[in-house]
Amino acid sequence: MKKSHIIGIIVIAIAIAIIMTTAGDASSYVSFDEAKLRDVNGDHSKIHVVGKLKKESNDIMGIIPAEDQLSFTFLMMDENQQEQKVFHPNPIPQDFERSEQVVVVGAYRENIFIADKILLKCPSKYQEAEIKI
Repeated sequence: MKKSHIIGIIVIAIAIAIIMTTAGDASSYVSFDEAKLRDVNGDHSKIHVVGKLKKESNDIMGIIPAEDQLSFTFLMMDENQQEQKVFHPNPIPQDFERSEQVVVVGAYRENIFIADKILLKCPSKYQEAEIKI
């Protein structure tokens, strides 16, 4: 075999190995019940939970910022309407209160979900603006 064929085979093998390792790290969308069950079974991999903030007459309930304002805790309801306390070790994201839907990425620890990332869907970003002539 030529050296170019050997190098080509090695490059393809490395690409397949990279794809396999990143596919193994991909997290899935689950409910809080499934996240808690995974924690009990010893699986602490990162997962996504989709839900909404608990609101009462357009006021968000349960947001508790830390004294130093560098982290906060909030209440979230998943797609099964299960309410859960979520801790985020960073400051409150901009437009957090205006978001319609929230995706938290993290893992369950004891009785609280620790969110490493918070992804927001804000209504203003997705509403079509009226054009006046």
